[in-house]
Amino acid sequence: MTALRFKTVVFDLDGTLADTAPDLTAALNHALGEMGRPPVPADDVRHMVGHGARALLHKGLSATGEVSETLVERGFPIFLAHYEAHIADLTRPFPGVERALATLEAEGVALAICTNKLEALTRRFLAEIGWEGRFAAIVGGDTLAVRKPDPAPLREAIARAGGGPAAFVGDSITDTDTARAAAIPCVALSFGFSDRPAGELGANRVIDHWDELVGALAAL
Repeated sequence: MTALRFKTVVFDLDGTLADTAPDLTAALNHALGEMGRPPVPADDVRHMVGHGARALLHKGLSATGEVSETLVERGFPIFLAHYEAHIADLTRPFPGVERALATLEAEGVALAICTNKLEALTRRFLAEIGWEGRFAAIVGGDTLAVRKPDPAPLREAIARAGGGPAAFVGDSITDTDTARAAAIPCVALSFGFSDRPAGELGANRVIDHWDELVGALAAL
């Protein structure tokens, strides 16, 4: 066992706990296809994720031609319907996630999620992959009136999980900005969906594999 000072550890979802890019790419390209647009390469989609489904569709439309709120409103229900029906077809937790979560649970640490994914989609995804009930708190992009990088969702997730001291684990500048605004230490992953090198995110620690997480948390 490794002694940790944290009572709660909060995680981002997309690109952090799981590689959701394949199913997000399929849903985005389905919606774009229905709107007469060409598909977006999967590698490009990985760098578009992090601000929620509506923002992802907006970026997909922008990458393939004209974009407007009218077009986003038209395509959003198409995207959501496809994604909800195929939310875990190809998505898998990153290697080492299960072991890291189990280790934290054995230490008595409460687990929570703070994501910009819609809360209902987050809960559906967790149920599909067998994680229903595993997290003490789930705060999605529509749970509050604001979303990351506003610190309120992270603070809410910590409070719902039982309070701090807490740490946040994420993969993007959105996550590290959120943690900084909430005055919470942050561990960043080098292999998620970030649009820049992990060393530029400003995290307290950067890890290259989930097997390194508990050690990184212990060092904070």
